[in-house]
Amino acid sequence: MSVHEEPRRTEPSTNDHADRWEPVRELPPSSKLVAKVLDDHETLTQSELAEETLLSTRTVRGAVERLEAVGVVDSRVSFTDARKQLYQLTI
Repeated sequence: MSVHEEPRRTEPSTNDHADRWEPVRELPPSSKLVAKVLDDHETLTQSELAEETLLSTRTVRGAVERLEAVGVVDSRVSFTDARKQLYQLTI
């Protein structure tokens, strides 16, 4: 490589880690943010998601519903408080 040549950049492969986000790409920004926060945590409640994302609980509820509709989030009842759902990213 000469002094004036830039190093070659390789395009990410189709089998790359980023492909797991494909189902989320067309969703609204609020859903993407909720998915990213869930990616950083094992499970969170709706109120914890609202706190982490600085979104309203209503916006979080809509985002979670969209994420569940595309199959990237699962929910289950909290063992510590059966009134709450715990959300987990599945991709």
